[in-house]
Amino acid sequence: MRFLLPKPSRASAAIVLLIACCVGSTGASAQKSASTRSGASSPVRGSTPYATRDDAMRFADDVAARRGLDREWVRATIGSARFLPNVPRLMLPGPVGTVKNWQTYRSRFIDPIRIAAGVRFWRENAATLARAEQVYGVPPEIVVGIIGVETIYGRNMGNFRVIDALATLSFDFPQGHPRAAEREAFFRGELESFLSTESRTAEDPLVPLGSYAGAMGMPQFMPSSIAKYAVDFDGDSRIDLVNNPADVIGSVASYFKGFGWTPGMPATYPVHFEEARLKKSLLLAPDILPTFSADSFVAAGAVPEGEGIRHKGLLALVELQNGADAPPTYVAGTRNFYVITRYNWSSYYAMSVLDLGQEVKAAMDQ
Repeated sequence: MRFLLPKPSRASAAIVLLIACCVGSTGASAQKSASTRSGASSPVRGSTPYATRDDAMRFADDVAARRGLDREWVRATIGSARFLPNVPRLMLPGPVGTVKNWQTYRSRFIDPIRIAAGVRFWRENAATLARAEQVYGVPPEIVVGIIGVETIYGRNMGNFRVIDALATLSFDFPQGHPRAAEREAFFRGELESFLSTESRTAEDPLVPLGSYAGAMGMPQFMPSSIAKYAVDFDGDSRIDLVNNPADVIGSVASYFKGFGWTPGMPATYPVHFEEARLKKSLLLAPDILPTFSADSFVAAGAVPEGEGIRHKGLLALVELQNGADAPPTYVAGTRNFYVITRYNWSSYYAMSVLDLGQEVKAAMDQ
């Protein structure tokens, strides 16, 4: 099944967008809800409908008034959403004091199966990946890394109804989260974006499937990202993020360009420390936000290797913990590394994307 949308920002054009409406699934993982594009099992179903919730109905009325949507349609759509009991706990961070482990995290995404799938995807779409680099400046290994980490090239696109996931996180976001108010507002914005787009179609808004956070398609775009960055990259007057690799590739590259990807700039450089003058706490204070020039980086005791010593932009010291018994891994992150973290706000995620892309690229030459 599929769900059709007008092309973002061109509502008058005869162009439609196809999003994640794969009804088959094989289960769910902690990172993403797993589904296959041709599976036979049912999507995850929620429990209590939100029609009984006054706060949900007030939100529906507010969205309808603000967006100029049909009030009864918005109320009926949100009212048909169902609470997903297991989703709120999936949004909670790990216990305080939990030590992260980069090698364990990396092993979830860098494996022979995913690398082989990446090689197939790259070979089948080599011309499109090259064209995306020409248009947006984003190299193939970055696009291939993203799609591989997100869904194994369309294998695991999610089996939660998007309306259920977004409603659950809009009205029942776990209050134990340290940024509960901020995240609840984010998901309410995504629900509003989803409703706004759906209202312009003749499709059933209860059909689309995605992750437990409401992300859809091969690239796992949230509704607002679909509206801003999804593109019809093969010119067939449709944007299909489920079955059309060309649109997926173009949309991922469009996303990165939109967040300021700089063509030709490495995302990271190796780094070593000069312990006598190392000011690690100073370097780590801005987290992954590039803040230091190469000279100030060196002055604080962190020396970028290779071309990094001559890097013209700003750098960040990126720390990746390796559990309690091994020293952390460190790299110097550039603005492009920071751009990757705008897809998922995690340095571990960004490094996995980079490493998978490089592993696939290396395997292409074998």
